[in-house]
Amino acid sequence: MQRLALFDLDRTLIDLGDAFTRWAEEFAEQHHLSGEDVAWLVSLDQGVHPHREVFFNEVRQHFALRESVEELWAGYRRRMPYLVQCYPGVLSELADLRAAGWRVGIVTNGTADNQLGKLQRTGLADAVDGYAVSGVEGVRKPETGLFEIAAQRCGTGLAQGGWMVGDNLIADVEGGQTAGLHTIWIDRGTWPGHKHRADHVVAGIAEAFAVIRNQHH
Repeated sequence: MQRLALFDLDRTLIDLGDAFTRWAEEFAEQHHLSGEDVAWLVSLDQGVHPHREVFFNEVRQHFALRESVEELWAGYRRRMPYLVQCYPGVLSELADLRAAGWRVGIVTNGTADNQLGKLQRTGLADAVDGYAVSGVEGVRKPETGLFEIAAQRCGTGLAQGGWMVGDNLIADVEGGQTAGLHTIWIDRGTWPGHKHRADHVVAGIAEAFAVIRNQHH
């Protein structure tokens, strides 16, 4: 098996939960909402991580906002890249993997502006060999095509296998397995009772890096 490690972006390499809370606080201030409203926004997001169009449809109705769903979502996408940060140690761990001969890539679903903005602002764009964003490529995880594009950007392919790390059991774990990769699932407690066949289950990205480092060829 080749030394290829692909990673999901949101809630895997970057702390989207923390950034979302900060966004919700700013949003509440702009719209003269309360602390309870911030809690409502966060709980709606954490419940099922709904698609943002669905999310802003609910937000608009709940608060009877004048702006359209498109305007609300566009504002979110413009702001989010400035709020996100990598989990501690991520950039140095990625550098260590590459120094040890691994090819490292990112495979993420999402809109081009939001995800590319996050990759650039966090420094991740320069910290990996390549990345594939669904909104740019026109194919989404769990489809194998997006994994293949990421592998190619890393200068290789999927034929010799590798690893996929992510927090979504369908997009990352099932998608990674279908693409012929070993999988590490970051379990954040949002998939209770779901059966899975991930090779490893970890609580966070630091543990995932440890699993990858321990792969002897």
